[in-house]
Amino acid sequence: MTAAQPLHATAVAHWGPGVGWRAILISGPSGAGKSDLALRLIGRGWRLVADDYVHVFASGEALYVTAPDTIRGRIEARGLGVIDACVRGVVRLVLAVELAEPAPERLPDPERRSLAGRSAPLLRLSGFEASAVEKVAAAIAPL
Repeated sequence: MTAAQPLHATAVAHWGPGVGWRAILISGPSGAGKSDLALRLIGRGWRLVADDYVHVFASGEALYVTAPDTIRGRIEARGLGVIDACVRGVVRLVLAVELAEPAPERLPDPERRSLAGRSAPLLRLSGFEASAVEKVAAAIAPL
């Protein structure tokens, strides 16, 4: 197992039949919509892993994410403040999402992001698009 690598990001997890809990890591500049996208996913049954600061580590061939103790179970809702959220502990990471403006290419080539000495599939999208939640769900469906 490699040491946890702290990142300025947000992580949320989804339960899938036959695959269990799987997490996505949402990164991007301040104000890009990381917490906003996470809140919309949580509204659809996902669970918060960490907001604003995420530990990423490798064990075997897999990547995992978890929250620092100081912020576990808390997420910022811009305009409202920091609120409590139902949280998952350590979860296997299956997708990195990078929020970008302007919107990415229509049909991009597959990309990967290197994290803690391993790599994860990378999805670039505009976090405030109404379809962002559905795009994330579609991206992890076959994983």
